Amino acid sequence: MRYAIIAAGEGSRLAAEGIKDPKPLVRVHGERLIDRLIRIFMEHDAEEICVICNGQMTDVQQHLREIINNGLEGHTIPLRLKVKSTPSSMHSFFELSPMLAGQPFVLTTVDTIFREEEFGEYIRQFQAYLRQGGDGLMGVTDYIDDEKPLYVGTDGEMRVTGFYDDNSQHCTYISGGIYGLAPNAIDTLHRCMDLGESRMRNFQRGLIRDGRQLKAFAFSKVLDIDHATDIKKAEDFIAGNHE
Repeated sequence: MRYAIIAAGEGSRLAAEGIKDPKPLVRVHGERLIDRLIRIFMEHDAEEICVICNGQMTDVQQHLREIINNGLEGHTIPLRLKVKSTPSSMHSFFELSPMLAGQPFVLTTVDTIFREEEFGEYIRQFQAYLRQGGDGLMGVTDYIDDEKPLYVGTDGEMRVTGFYDDNSQHCTYISGGIYGLAPNAIDTLHRCMDLGESRMRNFQRGLIRDGRQLKAFAFSKVLDIDHATDIKKAEDFIAGNHE
């Protein structure tokens, strides 16, 4: 399985609220966000983990290069690093895309917090859906604690019917920032870039526009780390203090 992490944002809101570490290095429950994802991916058969961070994040670059050279917690990590500042998450994905072409992959943002046991089931269902001819399994949640959520329309079989900036369609779920995709997603990405689009939500709409067969996998809860208060929420969630 191939994995990718978008860690290219500046974390400006966290910095403005007094968090000194760049977002990928923020510790939640004693573990850096980037390290947590790498560890989880390694536990789910990662043959390669591709990461992009921006050019200003010298501490993040150094940390990831140390992992490339020395491993993480005693384990060798098949990590590939791209350093480039980009104007949007879709542009970051585009910069990673040459590393991802030709094989299915799972892509996440660096601050995505989910239950590890649910992620294992997500990977199993993603692989099964690929065998059935599906094009993507999108991680979603009905837990909404986001300033600008992307609502995900689904039918009774959890097939994705659309992606919306508001809930005028009365959707149950929002995007969790976890994308399991077949190789043809890269073709959609290139079309989106040619159209001058940006942001991952517009890429997801591009998948629908291109007729990709997508299903949703419901995580019980997915958290993002956008504010200092989110760190405590995430620590409580990981520790199991709040369901």
